[in-house]
Amino acid sequence: MSAKTWFITGASSGFGRAFAEHALAQGYNIVATARSHPSLQEIAAKDPARVLAQALDVTRPAEVEAAVQATLARFGRIDILINNAGYGIVGAFEETPDAELRALMETNFFGAMNVTRAILPIFRAQRSGAVVNISSLGGQLSFAGFSAYSASKFALEGVSEALAREVAPLGIKVLIVEPGQFRTNLAGPSLRHMPVMDSYREIVGGSREFARSMHGTQEGDPRKAAAAIDKALAAPNTPLRLQLGGDAVDAIRAHSETLLNDLAAWETLARSTRFDADA
Repeated sequence: MSAKTWFITGASSGFGRAFAEHALAQGYNIVATARSHPSLQEIAAKDPARVLAQALDVTRPAEVEAAVQATLARFGRIDILINNAGYGIVGAFEETPDAELRALMETNFFGAMNVTRAILPIFRAQRSGAVVNISSLGGQLSFAGFSAYSASKFALEGVSEALAREVAPLGIKVLIVEPGQFRTNLAGPSLRHMPVMDSYREIVGGSREFARSMHGTQEGDPRKAAAAIDKALAAPNTPLRLQLGGDAVDAIRAHSETLLNDLAAWETLARSTRFDADA
């Protein structure tokens, strides 16, 4: 059987770069895409026969289609799609202009949808394939200052959950990855800070400082994340969601317990809203 082919968006740095390096080490073929094509040449130089470096802005469907066709011409198939391209915003909701929110959604959500829509017909024809959507622990819960970022990840997870049910009978897997703090560029060059309003200076200040201070010090190793994703995809029962990092596990568990506690506390009121029995 020919080597697997991984199609990776946002491959020039961070998680995307780690995914590409892991895939190379496993003997896979790689399509490394990013908006800046020159930044991918270092990856391509590692093994030109197995790496296709492709300029791709995920918000431009024509570029997506061109990258997919170039992949098929080079490798003949795609086995794993990793929707990784994206960036973050820190700032209160009221501090975040509409243009910034829409631009974030275009990349983090609609960009992933563009690539997925272009590759699903290939997976359907193969009766195999996997869509890996890189979310965040912020795709399950949120904090002051991260409303826009979490909105993009909540949307990604909502589509992914339905998509998983739609394509499972076709032999296609969907994996939502929810990392915690990993040593990528998300808290550095890939994080946009919104202008500060006095009313939110203290409320969001902790989040701003947290984002600045953690850059380059995060405990998570992106290469280990890549290996974990590969292992989960190879499992007979790949999970719908894969948390990565102890902080993600702890935060999502605590959030889930709070949801269950609230559900129990308000269950009687919730069930009281049905129509009364006919007299």
